[in-house]
Amino acid sequence: MITWALLAVLVATALLYSRWRHSYWSSRGVPTAPGSIPFFGHTLKLLSRSKHRWLAVDELYRNHGGSMYCGQYEMHSPSLLIGDPDLVKAVLIKDFDHFTDRRTFKASNPKDKIINEMLTVTTGEHWKGIRSVLSTSFTSGRMKGMFPLIEAKAQGLVDYFHRQRKQDPVVRMKHSFGMYTMEVISSCAFGVETNSFGDDSIFAQKAKELFSVKPLRLMKLMFFLIFPKLAKLLNIQLTHENMAFFADVVMETLKQRKAGAKRGDFLDLMLEAREDQDQSTGKKKPKYPLSDDTIIASSVLFIIAGYDTTANTLGNASFLLAKHTQEQELLREELRKAIAEHGSLTYQAIMEAKYLDGCVSESLRIYPPAHITERACTKPYVLPGTDLLIPKGQMVSVPIWSLHHDQKYWPDPEKFDPTRFFPENKDRIVSGTYLPFGLGPRNCLAMRFALMEAKLALARTVLEFELRCAPGHEELELSLAPGIMRPKEDVFVTLTPIAKE
Repeated sequence: MITWALLAVLVATALLYSRWRHSYWSSRGVPTAPGSIPFFGHTLKLLSRSKHRWLAVDELYRNHGGSMYCGQYEMHSPSLLIGDPDLVKAVLIKDFDHFTDRRTFKASNPKDKIINEMLTVTTGEHWKGIRSVLSTSFTSGRMKGMFPLIEAKAQGLVDYFHRQRKQDPVVRMKHSFGMYTMEVISSCAFGVETNSFGDDSIFAQKAKELFSVKPLRLMKLMFFLIFPKLAKLLNIQLTHENMAFFADVVMETLKQRKAGAKRGDFLDLMLEAREDQDQSTGKKKPKYPLSDDTIIASSVLFIIAGYDTTANTLGNASFLLAKHTQEQELLREELRKAIAEHGSLTYQAIMEAKYLDGCVSESLRIYPPAHITERACTKPYVLPGTDLLIPKGQMVSVPIWSLHHDQKYWPDPEKFDPTRFFPENKDRIVSGTYLPFGLGPRNCLAMRFALMEAKLALARTVLEFELRCAPGHEELELSLAPGIMRPKEDVFVTLTPIAKE
């Protein structure tokens, strides 16, 4: 009898404690998301596979104060969702010194040493040191120099499409664009030819497996999110086993470069930066020099960050153009005029094509790969226009998808309208409401590279083929799996070759 009474007291005490922890926001007068579960807060709701996460977040944005700001709970830890564009710019840009870090998953398992050195995971001065080195890789001059190489891969993509449609006119676009992005990234990053357009490409297979979300891996990720300290104590491995394959490839290439082979690619730029660091003396000596692990991690991150996101963006863009045939024809006309003016699809032609830019930009607005972005508060901060203090360590998130689909900022937001992004219309876009690559100093470092790569592939595809939605695939079904926004299966489009004039 005493045992049951004691148990009842313990349970009641635990529930009261959880209730007290979940009163953090209400005690400060902050609108709070409903549906908080004792001990778990809103964590299970946001990780549920019964509803797309961006729609769950959008409910907070539209109905519970998130269009300005609202509170939520990750287990017992309070976090803040901000949707007001001025607050978004304050956190991501103006007062960035208070929000220099992302959410981190520092793992203790030795097999995770590469992931711990990735730019997206590193913090503070360590992040700043790596970022300053890598940013030199994506200047206009360097991208223009890489353009012929990417052009060759785009031709490989077109040839692959022709081979595939001989077997079946309905082509898996996301899968095909994934082969293209693997070819581009591996070649431009560290000079490896992957033969991804071949039927037996181990690179394409390893990449596909790396981005498949299986139950055991999902459980690990959830465990790291919910119990980060316990996950570290238990030495749980976070890195997917296939990441070791790409790390080994980079490591082998690194050995060859040290022996004297040079190619002028991303890997060479990092090695040159390290030589500069080694030659610096006195106070100029970097606090966080580029180690082999950092160089390998940065190269592998190039694959991880660029492969799936760009492939999904291109797949989504091909679906939207297949569905909106008038816009597809307008794009084709613009590209033909560009070829007539420049002689071919040159770097300048691609960069100046405003309808092409509009198509890619509008695809990213409707289907942003990262539907939410987060920052960790690194020193106490008072939210502008309020007396709300955000303490060090608290997470602040921005609902990208909701901002992209808010009719206050985008008239008829579900409509595919590339002209929104024409130069003459860009002043109508409210700053802080378009964030497909994030915003501020921790935005996507390779944004310009990714856009160039995507534009060239889409241009070559539209010039070569008429795109139509495959029968039964007139709507794009999106995956419920956590992570970036991606198709549930693939993007199925019928390709018909365009007769040459």
